[in-house]
Formats: sequence, C-alpha cells, structure tokens
Amino acid sequence: MGRRALTFGSCHVQRMRDGLRHSDLVNAASALAPLLAPAADTAIGNASDPQLLVAALAGIATVVLTIVWAKFHPLFGLISGTAVLAAVALVPPADALDSFVAGLGSTFGSVGLLIALGAMLGKLLADSGGANRIVDTIVDRVGPRTLPWAMALIAAIIGLPMFFEIGVVILVPIVVLVARRTHSSLMLVGIPALAGLSVLHGLVPPHPGPITAIDFLGADLGYTLIFGLIVAVPTLVVAGPLFGRVADRWVPVHADAVASDGHAIHGADEGDGTSGESGGAAAERQRSGDGGSEEDEAAAVRAAAGATRQPTFALAILSIVLPVLLMLIRAVGELTLSEGSGTRTFLDFIGEPSFALFIGVLVAMVAVGKTSGMNRGQINASLGAGLPGVASIMLIVAAGGGFKQVLSDSGVADVIGELAKGSGINVLLLGWLVAVGIRLATGSATVATVTAAGIVAPLGAGLDAQHLALLVLAIGAGSLFFSHVNDAGFWLVKEYFGLTVWQTIKSWSVMETVISVVALLLVLVLGAIV
Repeated sequence: MGRRALTFGSCHVQRMRDGLRHSDLVNAASALAPLLAPAADTAIGNASDPQLLVAALAGIATVVLTIVWAKFHPLFGLISGTAVLAAVALVPPADALDSFVAGLGSTFGSVGLLIALGAMLGKLLADSGGANRIVDTIVDRVGPRTLPWAMALIAAIIGLPMFFEIGVVILVPIVVLVARRTHSSLMLVGIPALAGLSVLHGLVPPHPGPITAIDFLGADLGYTLIFGLIVAVPTLVVAGPLFGRVADRWVPVHADAVASDGHAIHGADEGDGTSGESGGAAAERQRSGDGGSEEDEAAAVRAAAGATRQPTFALAILSIVLPVLLMLIRAVGELTLSEGSGTRTFLDFIGEPSFALFIGVLVAMVAVGKTSGMNRGQINASLGAGLPGVASIMLIVAAGGGFKQVLSDSGVADVIGELAKGSGINVLLLGWLVAVGIRLATGSATVATVTAAGIVAPLGAGLDAQHLALLVLAIGAGSLFFSHVNDAGFWLVKEYFGLTVWQTIKSWSVMETVISVVALLLVLVLGAIV
C-alpha cells in the first residue's frame, strides 16, 4: 500500500471531518477505496513488487556503471541511477523529480552544514600549524617501539574533524619525516596513520558517512558515537600497529623512495604496476633539486596563511576534540537525565552535531588562529579556503539522499525491507553486505554508505535505539571494504607513498579489508550483548 496514497487519503479525511457530515465521509471513503485497495501499488508509481525489485537493481547498476565504466562524477551517477529507478518503477517524472529534490534538500540541510564546518576546522588547523604541533609533540615523546602506536593516535586525533583526503595530505609528509628521522620502515609508520584516518572516517560522527546513515535510519547520535568509539579503538589497534608489522614484511618500502613533500617520486604507473626511475636515484634528484626540508615546507604553509608561530599543543588538542566532547556530554545526558529537564535540554542543544562543530570552529579561530599570529582576515580566508574541496562531497551526499527518497517513495524500499526480513539474515550482517557490494562496485565509501543506508532503512523500523546505532556502524564498516583501483583513495595512497599497484593492494587494500571485517565482528558482538 503506497505511502503517498495513504498520505493523500489521511489529509482528505481530516479535512472532511472538519466540515462534512458522516454520510459525506462514507461517500468519500468509498471514492478513495480504489486508491487504497491494491496492495501491489506503489506510493507514486504503479509497478508490481517484482518490477520494483528490477527497478532497484537497474538503478543501482546505473550508478555503478556510470561511475566505474563511464568514469562520470558520482553526482551524475546518482542522478542517472535515480532517473532509471523512477522510469522502471513507473513513477511519473514530475513525482520522481519532486521526491528527489525533497530528499536532496533534506539531506543537504542535515549533513551539508556538518561537512562544511568540519572542512573549515580542518583547514584552519592545517594553516595555523596546529596539526603539526600535535604531531611534533607526540612523536618527540615516544621511542621507536611505540612509534606505530603514536602514529595511530595522531591520525585518530587529527582524523576527528577532518575528511580522509585532507588528513592524508596533512599526515603523509609527516609520516615520511618521522620515518626518516627514526630510520623506520614506511609501512610501520604509515599503515597505523592511514588506519587511524580510515577508521574515524567510516565509524565515528561527525564524519559525513556515519552522520548521513544516522539521518537516513533515524538512529540516535549518542549511541552511535559511544558504540562507534568502542568499535573504533580495537579496530584501529588490529588494522594499524599490528597489521603494520605484516604490511612491512609484504611491502618493505623506505622513506627514501618518497619525495620530501610526500608524493611519489617515481613515474606514475597508470595502473600497470611499473614505475619510472629507481626510488633511490629519484630521491637523490629530489633532495638535490629543491634542497628544502619538511620543516621549511611546513613553515612556508604557515607563512602563506599568515601564521607566524605554532599554537600550543593543548590549544590545538582542544580545538579538535571539543566538538566530540560536547556530543559525548549530550550522549551521557540522554542516558542519565530525564527528558524535558533544563539540564537535559541545554546538553541536547550544545551537543547537537552542527552546533558542536560550530563551537569548535569558533574556539579554533582563537585557540589556533589568533595564537598563531593570524589576523581576522587571514583566519576568515583560511576558513573559506576549506570549503571548495568539500563541495563535491556535499553534493554527492545530497544526491544520495535524493536517490534514497525515490527508493522510499516509489515503494522499492518497502519491498526490499520485506524481502530482507523474510531472508533470515541478521540485519547487521545484511547492512554490511549491501554496503560492501556498493563499495566494491563504485569505489566510494560515501556513496556506499549513503546508498546502503537508503536501501536498508525500512529494516530499522523494528530495531531498538541500540541496534539501530549498530546498524549505522555495520554499514560504515562495509563501506570501507577492500579499496581498489576504482577508489580515489587507492590512487592517493599509491602516489603519496610511492607504491606500485600491487604494493598498494597488499598494504592499503588489505588494511581496509581488515578494518571492515574486524569492525563488523565487533558490531555483531555488541549486538549480541546489548
């Protein structure tokens, strides 16, 4: 029975109750009966259940083919997939457009602000030298044996407010510098750092994937954040420092094979696994060519942004962890305080993700902006410079919301939900499997999270708050599974670390798979306990 038909009927019945006699109500109900009777009708289309399933497969296949085969931008792929879904589901074009725009707008409104604020905070931390201050302080206080653990901690801290790509750009030169200073293997230092960024990106709010899944599934932010941290810590330990030792044996790469700016110094292999000049020769050429050091380059970045000194370690840490602390305080209040009390209302307000990030940005403007010597205009310029890089992410997430809305309004989501309920598969495992399939096909963790959350959203109706939060994490874990050649992150890691394609698969791709599987196992364990 279609949701649009039910909504239409309920609205008209309410109006008739206000101004019509009982007999009029009876006649109106008889007139509406043909609209409400056919169980196979969709909300805004007329396709049968089997055709709706075909529509879902056709829509997802279109998203995959346009992104992977045609090499179109994921935004175009999601729009194209939505159009095919609507056409096969016999949804009138006007209704499909209305549904897509409604989903796009609501998703952009709830998630877009978070993405923008997170990008602004991350850019200010980078320009002011706050991120480098955190790294320098931690690395200077650890020994060679604990260095991988320190790099995992650094990545986790920096990864809280930053997107994966931004974190890689900031951390890779630092990873190379640390490896050179300590004469350590690049994998021993780099894998824990990459794992820290990836785990936070996929599992912990306020990153766009978890936040979008929370919005689509109606999950509780507090439970998701608490469970996400519980899952993230052991997952990071296994996929970071522990797997780093294995990756070091599989891919024995040293920092001399990477340029001083962190980029690969061998020729790009264009995916064929070959490289240009040898790492040692190219490294010597790079060193003799620019004569600069990582410290000089970091100072140049700060100088270009107007920063004359680095902020203190304490202030840099405060700027990063404050938004998460506010959200955690809200979560504790939800578990311990009665709803409607003044304290609970206040904590709900300051711990709301958008406001918490807004407070974090305001504090960072003073804590790392002013204290680094930047004036107001330079701080504003740095904040604004963080936005263009995430415009694409915001549009992809919003388009995923439109795709999800058409899935729901056309009746596809309800049919999939009923089939899933009858399959006997654990709902957490099912959410993970759906995300894995989309991740492998499209290569995008964000697209995988957004699309999978929309597909399994009907399954959330029968779950309690704890298991709904765990479903968010299961989807997030699935979205990280086996990054390969269709993932931009794969090539980013490959080129920055100076690896061949096969080396990248043995290190980065396997690390992502370890994160996904370990996180799923922990989610299933939590699901059996709570």
